[in-house]
Amino acid sequence: MPALDTQTKVAVIGAGAMGAGIAQVAAQAGHHVFLHDQREGAAEAGRAGIAKVLQRRVDKGKMDQQDLDALLDRIQPVADLSEVAESGLVIEAIVENLDIKRGLLADLEALCREDAILATNTSSISVTSLGAGMKHPGRLVGMHFFNPAPLMALVEVVLGLATDKAVAETVYDTAANWGKKPVYATSTPGFIVNRVARPFYAESLRLVQEQAADPATLDALIREAGNFRMGAFELTDLIGHDVNYAVTNSVFNAYYQDTRFLPSLVQQELVSAGRLGRKSGQGFYSYQEGAERPEPQTEAPRQSNESVVIVEGSLGPASALVDRLRDAGLKIIERAGNGQLRFGQAVLALTDGRMATERAAEEGCANLVLFDLAFDYAQASRLAIATADQASGQAIDDACALLQKAGLEVSRIADRPGLVIMRTVAMLANEGADAHLHGVATVDDIDLAMKAGLNYPEGPLSWSDRLGAGRTFTVLTNIQNSYGEDRYRPSLLLRKNCFANKGFYA
Repeated sequence: MPALDTQTKVAVIGAGAMGAGIAQVAAQAGHHVFLHDQREGAAEAGRAGIAKVLQRRVDKGKMDQQDLDALLDRIQPVADLSEVAESGLVIEAIVENLDIKRGLLADLEALCREDAILATNTSSISVTSLGAGMKHPGRLVGMHFFNPAPLMALVEVVLGLATDKAVAETVYDTAANWGKKPVYATSTPGFIVNRVARPFYAESLRLVQEQAADPATLDALIREAGNFRMGAFELTDLIGHDVNYAVTNSVFNAYYQDTRFLPSLVQQELVSAGRLGRKSGQGFYSYQEGAERPEPQTEAPRQSNESVVIVEGSLGPASALVDRLRDAGLKIIERAGNGQLRFGQAVLALTDGRMATERAAEEGCANLVLFDLAFDYAQASRLAIATADQASGQAIDDACALLQKAGLEVSRIADRPGLVIMRTVAMLANEGADAHLHGVATVDDIDLAMKAGLNYPEGPLSWSDRLGAGRTFTVLTNIQNSYGEDRYRPSLLLRKNCFANKGFYA
């Protein structure tokens, strides 16, 4: 089955923000769209909302008025569900309730022609379960858009157990024709994005619970070292803690309470207190009028007369840090070693997942200071460090001075396994690896989904490869050993790749 041509009529059931957005996308692609909602006046309001948003583009000269008028002419609010019967594609975007969705799908099966494709925009309900009550479940496919649908590129095309592959291919090609970036996923809890993304929130939440750093500092590190658009606390405040916490619980329970998806007690307290984020005026941050955002913890400037940095061995993914130090006018002496920097009394090394205190004892290096992963050491503006309890005050001063000479803001966090960016990226890659291992999606689609769906700077599996064969496995193994928890167990695929000395794209 080829992609649907623009002569095919599309129906969207549900005229809320998501349904209206999907209707706009289909109409922009040239389809006549029926927009239906059981709430009186909701479909008309949905169309009016589209007109209001796009009129701003017209007013700014980014869209022609005649194009807007033509688009709106293609969106037809309909009061009765029977009016969508001639559609070739029907996308439901109603409340996330299994029984209500099943009831709607049964009605659509009775109304629509036999060759019509029925699609669900569900973000959390099994497509297999939705299709189980249908007479012809092969015509049902997941078509999961991301909010706001007109702006977000990703569409997860989700195959239930009975979904006809030709139907999925048609929806995939149609989404591509609509200007989207579709990916295939099998119907498992969370599909791709809502499953693989859980560690992004979970690791920052855990670090706050362990008092490693405050939310403002962790968010700053995620942005300024990790190159993510927003930190976990900013993002969950935006999403709403009730929503984010509910999704985490849903995934946790769907995977038989696997500790990898364990919900956060910190977030539970916020929900219990009604501190839901932006929509309630208070979450991790205050959104009351006049409220000031707290500043991240930043080490005060340190002075040092040292001018020589000894580089022992390769720093691996942190090699660009040496170039920054050289560009800052420091003399670089290179010699064999295990991948560390010596400056004054300080010995600096990239985290390998162990706590600095633990690693210092095991390696007999008291003045050890660990630094965190950065997406791009040549461009990062901030970096986290953790110091061994054995380290002298002078060693800590020297480590801060060295990184500050490279133009970095330094945030010192409590000594915790894997610091911030390294453990977050390792856990994202771990979840992506398991999703691929279990046949949820291809490596390419997992990485594309996380970039297009959540604006990640790089797909987690590609990022893991860039760190070097086996590094992610080693980091997770060390974190798991430090905590003694199954939560950090490395994926079997990461383990295999480590011993095969290859990456996901090898």
